[in-house]
Amino acid sequence: MTDRVSLRHPAALAGAVIATVSAVAFLTLVAADLLGMFPNPYAGLVIFIAVPALFVFGLLLIPVGIWLQRRALRRDPSTPVGWPVIDLGRPRVRAILIGVTAMTVVNATLVLLAAQGSLHYMESPEFCGLTCHTPMNPQYSAWQNTTHAKVACVRCHVGEGARALVHYKLAGVRMLVHTVVGNYPQPVPASLVELRPALETCGTCHSPTLWHGERTRTIREYAEDETNTETVTTLTMHVGGPGQKTVSGRAIHWHADPKVRIEYIATDADRQTIPFVRTINEKGETKEYVVEGTTPEALAAGTSRTMDCTDCHNAAAHRIAPTAEQAVNRAMAAGQISPALPFARREAVRLLKSDYSDEAAAVAAIESGFRTVYDASKASVDQAKLAQTIAATQHLYRTNVFPTMKVTWGVYRDNLGHTTSDGCFRCHSGSLVARDGTAIGFDCSYCHDLQ
Repeated sequence: MTDRVSLRHPAALAGAVIATVSAVAFLTLVAADLLGMFPNPYAGLVIFIAVPALFVFGLLLIPVGIWLQRRALRRDPSTPVGWPVIDLGRPRVRAILIGVTAMTVVNATLVLLAAQGSLHYMESPEFCGLTCHTPMNPQYSAWQNTTHAKVACVRCHVGEGARALVHYKLAGVRMLVHTVVGNYPQPVPASLVELRPALETCGTCHSPTLWHGERTRTIREYAEDETNTETVTTLTMHVGGPGQKTVSGRAIHWHADPKVRIEYIATDADRQTIPFVRTINEKGETKEYVVEGTTPEALAAGTSRTMDCTDCHNAAAHRIAPTAEQAVNRAMAAGQISPALPFARREAVRLLKSDYSDEAAAVAAIESGFRTVYDASKASVDQAKLAQTIAATQHLYRTNVFPTMKVTWGVYRDNLGHTTSDGCFRCHSGSLVARDGTAIGFDCSYCHDLQ
C-alpha cells in the first residue's frame, strides 16, 4: 500500500504549494532586507516569524495529506493513486511547468510588495495609535501635540536585533491580543521599564555631548480673580553640558556627562522612591549615598538602573499636563485662552476639572458652562474671544483627559522639574547621605537663579 501513497491528496498538494511559495518569499524577503529595503524594526516580525511559520504550516500539511491518503486506501484499496509523471518531452507538460514557474514568480513578487506595504503600515504611528484606538488614544493624542509628533513610535519603542525581536515585537503582539479581548489596564501604565536606552532613542537626534550653557525660562501664572492677574517668574537655568559647566559653575546636564556614571536603586515601579545612589566620576572614584534606615533587603528588592535622559525627561513625547491649572496657565500665556475675559482662568479650570461621562459630554458642558457664566454676568463680552477660549479649553480636555481609559490630571507624572511631582527631589532632597556625611544637596541655585 505504501507505494500507492502520493502527494495527490489535496491537503498534501496544498502543503507543497504553500511551502514552496513561502520558501521563495522568505528568500526574496531576506535578500530585500539585506539590500536595505526594510529599514524599520518590524521587518523581522514578518521575515523571520510570519513567513517561516507559513512555511512550517505548509510542510505539516504534506504528512497530513499522506495520512489522509493512507486512510482512504485502507477504506478503498481501489482508490487510484500514483506519482505524477513529469515528461518534459511533452509540450503540454512543458507549458504547465512554465505556467507554474511564472505563477511562483508572480506570487513571490506579490508577497514581497504586500510585505513591504504592511511593514510600512506597521511602522506608522497610525498603526500604533489607531489600531489599538481605545487603550492607546491618550498616548497617541498626547504625541500629536508634542515636538516629537513627526517621530514614528517605533523609533523609540522598538529596538533592533534578536533581543528586540523577541522582547519588543512579541510584546506588541501580546498587547494586540489584550486589546482584541478587551483585557487591558485602565489607564495603561507608563512604560518606563520597557523604554529602550536613551542613547539608542533620544541620542539619534539629541547629542549627549552638546553644550547648552545657560537658558532663560519665563513662567507665567494667572490668578482666579476677575482680571486674571498675571505673575511672571523668570529663571536662569544652568543647563550647561557634559564636561562643561556654566559661568555659575553649575550644570544640570552634568548628569548626562559621558565621563560620569550615576547609578541608583528605585523601590517602586514609577522610580519615584530612590533610597540609593552611586556616582562614579571621571577619575573612576566611587561614592555611595543611602537614605538613613534603608535595609539591604529593601535595596535587594529594588530595581537598579543607570541614569539617562528619560529619568528626567520621562514625558517628552507623551506630555499630558499634570494639573488643569498648569494647562490653563500655559494656554493663557500662549494667547489661546483670553486673559481679557473676566474670570477666564477660574472658569476654565473649574470646567476642566469637572467629571464627565465621555468626551462629547465634556465638550458640550464646557461650551454651555462658559456661555452660561457670561450670559448671567450681563457684562459686555467679546464674542470672538469667548469662542476662542471655549475652543481652547475644549482642546485642553481632548488632549489631557480620557474618561474611557480613566486618564485625567496627574495620572502620569512628569519628572521634569519639581512643581507637580518630586522630580529632582527624588534624589536632591538632602536625605541621601554618604558615609563621610556629605549629602546630595537641594540647593535651588544649583539648577537655576531668579532674575
